[in-house]
Amino acid sequence: MPKKKNTRKTILKIHRILGLVTGLVVFVVSITGCLWVFKEEIESFYDDYKYVTPQEQAFLPASTIKHLAEQVVPNRTIHGVIYGQPNEAIEVVFYEAEPEVFYHSVYLNPYNGAFIKQIDNDAGFFGFVLKGHLRLWLPDAIGSRIVSYSILLFLFILISGLFLWWPRNNKNWKQRLKFDWNAKTRWKRKNFDLHTVVGFYVSTFGLIFAFTGCVMAFNWFYFIAYKATGGSNDPRFVIPESETRLVVEKDAGPKYDQLIPMLYDVYKEAKSFELHYPENDSTSVLVEVSNSKGLYYNMDYLFFDQNTLAEIETPSIYGKYKNTSFADKVIRMNYDIHIGAIGGIVGKIIAFLASLICASLPVSGILLWYGRKYKKAKVKKYNLEIA
Repeated sequence: MPKKKNTRKTILKIHRILGLVTGLVVFVVSITGCLWVFKEEIESFYDDYKYVTPQEQAFLPASTIKHLAEQVVPNRTIHGVIYGQPNEAIEVVFYEAEPEVFYHSVYLNPYNGAFIKQIDNDAGFFGFVLKGHLRLWLPDAIGSRIVSYSILLFLFILISGLFLWWPRNNKNWKQRLKFDWNAKTRWKRKNFDLHTVVGFYVSTFGLIFAFTGCVMAFNWFYFIAYKATGGSNDPRFVIPESETRLVVEKDAGPKYDQLIPMLYDVYKEAKSFELHYPENDSTSVLVEVSNSKGLYYNMDYLFFDQNTLAEIETPSIYGKYKNTSFADKVIRMNYDIHIGAIGGIVGKIIAFLASLICASLPVSGILLWYGRKYKKAKVKKYNLEIA
């Protein structure tokens, strides 16, 4: 019995220390996380620039779009061009990670190439929220590490919290599962119940948030998670090389101009197609096919020889969704699970509320620690005065 009691004391001490060390980070990450959940829904209220009047004519080819976008944003790297529905503007995404992040989108009319709007995706309210969520508004090299390791520690905090929550005897089960307050219940008792009862009910979601966050934060965690679910393919994102080295006539235009019209005929239910221009003469052309609005896990990643447009298979888990294994599906669902999108609007509401409640745990935990420390200091002072 004493050994069990000592173990519990040790775990409680570790739980408190880790909670105090990571409390502020967990609070910020949780608050910014719940704000990020409804980004798409909130932005839909003021995104008129994303839409155009449909016309009875073909979209402009990808090479023409590339040329027009580079006139708007010269000397920057294009990440990809997104073709949507007949009433949607084409989005050209510019992205550079170094020396500083440059993440802009240029919207063009798909029928005549007219410039509509340029957006700095790293600015504005949600840019601010994302910076806080990923790096606490600190330089990336510092902030991202603090966030990553704090969330990893949060996993241990939640697990140790569940161990401490577990009632020592049957009489305490009722107290652990619901609030039993009356007019005489002091705020310290209420705060304790808020931390333990609420913590228990939100712990499952907290573990999911922390686990999926660690999958994105650490390569080693990502690989372990994939292998643990039985994965056997290459979990990295692999862009295969083109299989031919043909010489293309200059006036003929790039072959990839034929891809988007061809894919619209094949994937009639697709929501959008994101074409990534080949980086050099040897790489293949990547096209990401979005099959569901607001979801990423079931996208099809297609690779084509840039000279012949022959489709190339990839050893990676990021290929055609229909060819994925159970482990592939789980790891591809990671982001959609993280933000609750996997469950549609209901899943997002749950993720929002759970993340908001997770933000309360370090607050109630610190108040618990402060209350006990203050009480001990007060008792010690009282005893000294009597002596």
